[in-house]
Amino acid sequence: MAEKKLIRVEKDNGVAMFILDDPPANTYTHEMMKELDAAIIDARFDTDVHVIVLTGAGEKFFCAGANIDMLSNADPTWKYFFCLHANETLSRLEHTPKLVIAALNGHTVGGGLEVAMAADLRFARQGAGKIGLPEVTLGVLPGTGGTQRLTRLVGKSKAIELMTTGRNFEMDEAVSLGILNGAWEAESNDAFIEKVKEYAAQFTTPAKAAMAVGHIKRACQSGAELPMEQGLAIERELQAKLFASDDAKEGLNAFVEKRKPEFAGR
Repeated sequence: MAEKKLIRVEKDNGVAMFILDDPPANTYTHEMMKELDAAIIDARFDTDVHVIVLTGAGEKFFCAGANIDMLSNADPTWKYFFCLHANETLSRLEHTPKLVIAALNGHTVGGGLEVAMAADLRFARQGAGKIGLPEVTLGVLPGTGGTQRLTRLVGKSKAIELMTTGRNFEMDEAVSLGILNGAWEAESNDAFIEKVKEYAAQFTTPAKAAMAVGHIKRACQSGAELPMEQGLAIERELQAKLFASDDAKEGLNAFVEKRKPEFAGR
C-alpha cells in the first residue's frame, strides 16, 4: 500500500494545487515540509505549471501551524534545523518565478499563516475561520518567517501588536490590514476552491504571458528587499530576458496587428 502523501499535488490547465493534507488541522511536520520543498522544486522545472495554489484539505483548516507533539518531543538542536529547513522551503516558494496563491479554506494560525504569507497573493473563504500568529501564548515567537513577513505586510508597530497580543481575528480584518488580498463568499469549500482556480487560470497561457507574470513576481519579491539601484538592476535583467522571449515578440506583434495574443510561456 502506497504511503499517504502529506502534500497532494493536482495539476490542471497550468495550475498546480498543493493541498496540505494531515487531518484534523493540517499541522506541518518535518516530513510535510520536505514534501512541500520537493513539490516546489518539481513545479519550478515543470513547464506546464504556470501558477501554484496552496490550500488545506477539509473544511475547517488551511493549516494550524507546526505539529506541537513533534516539537514537544524534539531537542533544541533538532528544532533549530527544523525551523531552518522550513524557512528555506518558504523562501524557495517565495522566489520561484511562478505566481503563488494561498487559498485559505479555514483556520490559518501560527505557522499556517507563515506558510500563507510566503505566497504572492492570499484569498480566504469569508467566515471560514480565524487568522493570526498566537505563538507568544506558547512562550515562543513566529519562527518560520512570521516576524519578518508580517512586518513587511502591515508595518512594524501593527505587526508587534498582533504578535505580542497573540490574538486571532476574522478574515475580513485580515483584508483591512493588508494581510489578505480578499475574502470571498462561497457556499462551500468546494465552491471557494473553484473560485480560486478560476482566478488562477487568468495567469496561464495562452491568454496571459506566464513568463512575464513570473518575472514581475521575481522583481517585486527580490527587489523589495534591496536598495533602489539594486532593485532596478534586477528589473533590467528580467526585462532583458523578457525582451528576448517568444512571448514578447508575440505580444508586440499582436498589438501592432490588432489581434488577441496567443502566449506560450517561453
